[in-house]
Amino acid sequence: MIERIKLDKESNIPLYQQLYENIRSIIEEENLDGEKLPSIRTLSKSLQVNNVTVVNAYKQLETEGYIYKVPGSGTFVRKPVYNLETSSMEEGDMELMISGIFPLLKDSIDFATVSPTPELFPIEEFKQSLIEVLDRDRGMAFLYPEITGYGPLRESISKFLIDNYSIDVNKEQILITSGGQQGLDIISKTLVTQGDTILVENPTYPGAFSAFKSRGARIVGLPLESDGINLDLLKGYVKRYNPRFIYIMPNYQSPTTISYSKEKMKELLRMAKEYDFYIIEDDFLTDLSFEGNKKLPLKTYDRNDNVIFIKSFSKIFMPGVRIGFMTIPGKLFKELIKAKHSTDISSSGYLQRAFDLYLRKDFWKSHMDTIINDYYEKYKLMKEELDHLSHFGLSYKDPKGGLSIWVELPKSWDSMNLYEECSKRKLAIVPGKVFFIDNESFDNYIRLSFSAVTKDEIKKGMNILKEILSHSKLDKIDTYMPFL
Repeated sequence: MIERIKLDKESNIPLYQQLYENIRSIIEEENLDGEKLPSIRTLSKSLQVNNVTVVNAYKQLETEGYIYKVPGSGTFVRKPVYNLETSSMEEGDMELMISGIFPLLKDSIDFATVSPTPELFPIEEFKQSLIEVLDRDRGMAFLYPEITGYGPLRESISKFLIDNYSIDVNKEQILITSGGQQGLDIISKTLVTQGDTILVENPTYPGAFSAFKSRGARIVGLPLESDGINLDLLKGYVKRYNPRFIYIMPNYQSPTTISYSKEKMKELLRMAKEYDFYIIEDDFLTDLSFEGNKKLPLKTYDRNDNVIFIKSFSKIFMPGVRIGFMTIPGKLFKELIKAKHSTDISSSGYLQRAFDLYLRKDFWKSHMDTIINDYYEKYKLMKEELDHLSHFGLSYKDPKGGLSIWVELPKSWDSMNLYEECSKRKLAIVPGKVFFIDNESFDNYIRLSFSAVTKDEIKKGMNILKEILSHSKLDKIDTYMPFL
C-alpha cells in the first residue's frame, strides 16, 4: 500500500487530507477487507511526514467507516471475516459491535445486517444514468462539485422531500453527504464540544453513539415507550442538562422498530421550541412501510427549523453509492459547511450527477415498489417463523415496516450466550446489549434482520434458532464475559 501513496507537499490541500484520500481510494479500488494497515510510526517514517498527519488521516478514515482499531493489535480495513467458532466471544468482537461493526462469519446466514441484497440493486437503471452523465457532461462529471453538493441534485432532493413527505426545504438548505454516518460526524464536529450533554434514545444506533462520544460528549439515554421516548422524562432532562440536541429515529427506530405517534412528534417539536434545543432526526427507513401504514418524518411537522433531518439512501438503494443528505438550519450553515469541507471536501460529483438523473427520470418509484414487495414477503415469513417459536417464550411487537424485528427473550435468558450458540452454527444475530448506552444488563433482547437473506435462508436460520432453543441452556451463568 505504501508505495501507491503519493503526497504533494507543495499543494494547498493539507497533507493529512491527501493521505486520507490516497488510502480511501486504495481501499475502494482493492479488496482489502480485514487487511492490517501500517502503524502510524511506520507510515510517517516512510512518507516523511509528521505522526500527527497520519493520526488525523486514520481518524478521518475511522469516522467514515473505512477502518477500525483493535486495541493491542493495530488498525484494519473494515468488514473483516472472523472465526467465531470458539467457546466464547472475543473481546474485540464486542468492541466492534459497540462501534457499529458486526463481525460476520463467512457463509453464515445473515440475520444481522440491515442492508439490501445485490439482487435488489437497480443496476440497469442506474447504469443508464451513469452512461448518460458521461455522454452529457464528459470530463465535467469528474470536477469537484460545490461543497454543499451538486446543485441540480439538491434541487431534485428538494422536490423529493415535497413529493414524498410534504417537507418544504429549498435547495440552499440541503447538504449532500457521503451517507448518513457522515451526516452524524458533521453534526458532531459542529454542535458537540467536550463535556456537552446529548440526549439519545436508549437503546440507540451504535454508530451515532460512537460519533458523539468521540467528541467528548456526555450521553444520557431516554427510555422508549411504545410510541416514542418518555416525554415527561425528556422535559426533566432538558431542564437538568440543557442538552445541545436530542438524537432520535422516529420511524422504525433502530433497534426497537417502534414508530413515534403523531401526537408525540408534535409535542416533541413544541418542547424543542420552548426549551431551544435541536432535534437530530436520523431517517433511512421511513419509506419502508408495509400494510398501507405510510409514515411521515418528524421534519414534516417542523415549522421552526428545530429539526436537522439526516437521510441516507444506502439501505434502500445501493450501499456502495454512499449518497445521503441533511437539511441545514440557517444559523448553522457556515459551521456545517466548514465541517463538511474538513471531512472530505465534497462527495463524489459523478455519482451525484448520476443520482440526480436517476431521480429526475422517476426511476425511484419503481425501485421502491420492487424492494417493498420483496421486503414485505420476507417480513411476513420471518414473523410466521417467530410465531412458531412463541412457545419458547419469545415475543415481539409487530413493526409493520422497516428491515428487522426486535425480539424479547425470557427474562432469565442471556442474549450473549444465544449469540455465541448461533455463531457456532453460522447464524448471525445481534445481541441487544450492543444498542444500550449504559452498563446495566439488557441481555434478553436480540435483533433479527431480514433484508440481507433469501426466504430459504430465513427458514434455515429460524430452524437453527429452534434447534438451539430446544437443546441449549441459555440461562445466565457465572462466567467472565468481557463486554467492554
